[in-house]
Amino acid sequence: MRRRHWWVIGAIGAALVLVIALAVTGSLAAPRAGTATPTSGAPATPSATRTTTTPPPSATHAPPSSAPATTPPGTSQAPPDAAHRTLARMPLEQRVGQLFMVASPVTGADANTLYALERLHIGNVFLKGRSSAGTAGIGGVVADLTAHVDATAGALPFVATDQEGGLVQVMSGPGFSVIPQAIQQGQQDPATLQAEATAWGQQLATAGVNVNLAPVLDTVPGPAFAPSNAPIGLYGREYGFTPTDVSVHGLAFARGMLAAGVQPTAKHFPGLGRVTANTDTAAGVTDDITTRTDPYLQPFRDAVDAGVNWLMISNAYYPRIDAQRIAPFSPVVITGMVRGDLGFGGVVVSDDICDAVQVSPVPVAQRAVQFIGAGGTMALCTDELLVAAMYQGALAAARADPAFAAKVDAAAVVVLEQKAAGGLLREQK
Repeated sequence: MRRRHWWVIGAIGAALVLVIALAVTGSLAAPRAGTATPTSGAPATPSATRTTTTPPPSATHAPPSSAPATTPPGTSQAPPDAAHRTLARMPLEQRVGQLFMVASPVTGADANTLYALERLHIGNVFLKGRSSAGTAGIGGVVADLTAHVDATAGALPFVATDQEGGLVQVMSGPGFSVIPQAIQQGQQDPATLQAEATAWGQQLATAGVNVNLAPVLDTVPGPAFAPSNAPIGLYGREYGFTPTDVSVHGLAFARGMLAAGVQPTAKHFPGLGRVTANTDTAAGVTDDITTRTDPYLQPFRDAVDAGVNWLMISNAYYPRIDAQRIAPFSPVVITGMVRGDLGFGGVVVSDDICDAVQVSPVPVAQRAVQFIGAGGTMALCTDELLVAAMYQGALAAARADPAFAAKVDAAAVVVLEQKAAGGLLREQK
């Protein structure tokens, strides 16, 4: 008994020594704030420090960010890129303005265009009509327009036009070539066409134009049907009568523009080659053939794969794709097909949604709201008298609805990313 008693006393003493030693070394110290205590039976995991992303300064809404809400210990979040930094400097009025392209007569801006640029913060211009003033004369018009754009956050405008060729050529005169119809371009060797398109693009760039709303990638089913195809075939705007011919020659044109530093625009997704009426002049224009997996979509897919960063949406109605809405207001077409099926991350621009008779049932103030809500990026308005109502409708919706405001921010980032890539952002010191 006595021997066992001393053994117990000795064991207790050894335990006390061990406890004192551990306390001195800190092994029994309480866990630090921010570290997780492993649950019984679960493997221990490294501790993580939670950091909260601070929203950038903004008058209304912070821009969307792909940065995670938490950061592993020992790492830091990547700094915002130029597009997000520019967005952070913009009040909501300017963010909404980046999502519009207002028309201006190519012969010179009128009072309505200047009002839109200066007072409504519209950030992009479409030159419409016809001018034979040549590269120098049109360059002066572009310089004057650019000077009126509200670029206080450092974002210069996209300046676009229609320079397809044939009957659709806005700019001519000294310095500009006479561009043949697309149906004639489609007869050329693709390499030759690409070289010529590079020269045509350089002419646009000399005049200050950085976006060409071309090429047409609609496939007309055949030469016999072409005269009945009011928007495309009637004017020889198609590159051929099979998706392959359209793709080969349309992309040669697009690559030439890209080589010249001008952004080409693949249009009119998901295709106008099968309709018989023109959405500019008629309502109820319907393509009841095209489906979501239609082979006539291939030229658009090829354009995306080739690096084309602008895609225009047709104004037609495609009941086999979306039975509820016409294409510019369809999430199925824009978010589902363009963003999803094609994997397109660039600018989704509307066809004209001001003057086009096809969109007339929709109130003007709701047109950009529905287009942006469906996933669109930039609303094209060829009637400078109507752009104010569209802009105010979108601005009011963004102020009233945080979900729509988030879509405005997401679309504005896409526009600003493209402007950054094209050297159109002037970072403020």
